[in-house]
Amino acid sequence: MSELMQFLLSGVTVGAVYALVALGFTIIYNASDVVNFAQGEFVMLGGMITVFAHQAGLPLPLAALIAIAVTSAVGVALNKLAIEPARGAPVVSLIIITIGASILIRGVTQLVFDKQLHRFPAFSGDDPIHILGATILPQSLWVIAGAFAVFFGLWVFFTKTLTGKALLATSNNRLAAQLVGINTNFIMTLSFALSAGIGALAGVLVTPITLVSYDVGIALALKGFAAAMLGGMGNPKGALVGGLALGVIEAMTAGYLSSQYKDAAAFVVILAVLFFMPQGLFGKKSTERV
Repeated sequence: MSELMQFLLSGVTVGAVYALVALGFTIIYNASDVVNFAQGEFVMLGGMITVFAHQAGLPLPLAALIAIAVTSAVGVALNKLAIEPARGAPVVSLIIITIGASILIRGVTQLVFDKQLHRFPAFSGDDPIHILGATILPQSLWVIAGAFAVFFGLWVFFTKTLTGKALLATSNNRLAAQLVGINTNFIMTLSFALSAGIGALAGVLVTPITLVSYDVGIALALKGFAAAMLGGMGNPKGALVGGLALGVIEAMTAGYLSSQYKDAAAFVVILAVLFFMPQGLFGKKSTERV
């Protein structure tokens, strides 16, 4: 029983990170139907900038806020310099642009910082908490709470605010949204800023546990994408559930089979979703009137 509980706690912690990445995917997808594969690099930037800002002598909370702000600015720059000029291009072309942006961000980070693994102190110490014979780090609770807080914030944003509804309207029909007075350029910029900020927050929360380096974003983007697909692309509730489910699947795979197969879980999830339920767990079936 304690072994199973340990795997569950580990899986939920990792799954909360995947959920945050998937929520970032969801925001941009809802605004533009684009899958942003640079999302993992936003997580990496959040962790790396916090590490070096803290090492420079800044208090950890201030370093984290600076990291989130700078990463949000990078997201805005990605939209303004790469996505906006390619407006009207096929969706596949836009996805390729985000992959290129991911490679660029990774390369610049390697030059500006270094190739080493880094961490900073946990928010609430490193003394483990015992639950039913298993242990969990206090920092893991920060990660899980962060994922649920972001999910709740996005739910309120999309359902209760005019700006959130404008974002959904822009996704549904950009031209119609413009005709009713929605500033779609602002909506796109906001979506990239929010997505990058959420990614950076994930990096800040998880770095004390998993460490960070310039190349961690690749795996995070893949697994966040798998989580978003599992839950239903564009659905915040699906992103949260999909992330947690993928984390638990990974933990169980590593615990009961082999850690060598852990990373394969994301690929298996993607293939299973594509074959058996392309809309995901909470996705809506789309219909076209001819």
